[in-house]
Amino acid sequence: MKPKAFVSKSKKNVVKELQDLAKQYPIVGIVDMENLPARQLQRMRSSLKGKVVIRMTKGRLMRVTFDSLKDTPGMEDLKEKIRGMPALIFTKENPFKLYKMLQKSKSPAPAKAGQTAPKDIIVPAGKTPFAPGPVIGELGQLGIKAGIEDGKVAIKEDKLLVKEGDTISAKQAEILTRLSIEPMEVGLNIISVLEAGTLFERKTLDID
Repeated sequence: MKPKAFVSKSKKNVVKELQDLAKQYPIVGIVDMENLPARQLQRMRSSLKGKVVIRMTKGRLMRVTFDSLKDTPGMEDLKEKIRGMPALIFTKENPFKLYKMLQKSKSPAPAKAGQTAPKDIIVPAGKTPFAPGPVIGELGQLGIKAGIEDGKVAIKEDKLLVKEGDTISAKQAEILTRLSIEPMEVGLNIISVLEAGTLFERKTLDID
């Protein structure tokens, strides 16, 4: 007979809390917290307080929780959506309102090399804080036309630097940061939300 795996009391308590929350709230969702700084998470917790409960734990404990709730319609399907750096959210708001709330709570962030552009990234025409120097050549290497105006480097025309869906290079990320352009958004990214047995994917919720 195979011995039962030891489960610590603290882990049992985590599962019990998640079970209770899933029974208390009609909406249960999974969000991805990858690239979300701790400070930003605290800010989001404060802005969503009273509306959304966020619980972070290991994926294995989430799966144990969902297995214990398998008689609840849709829980088995929701379990299959666990990926990335997941967290569980619980709310009484409908999935579409929840999505809008989470999108609204996001904030801009600098681009990093290797990230995927969430939208077209445009470097606008206008003066920069840079004094004349090597930066003009650096901008030129990226196809950004620049000249000198009133003793400062100025970008002559708008430049589409990175297309939506393309990978941001190290040079592109560096220039964007130096220009104080923050094209990324950090926040909780919905993966899937369960309401009354119906699973809502992010693409379904992303409507105007």
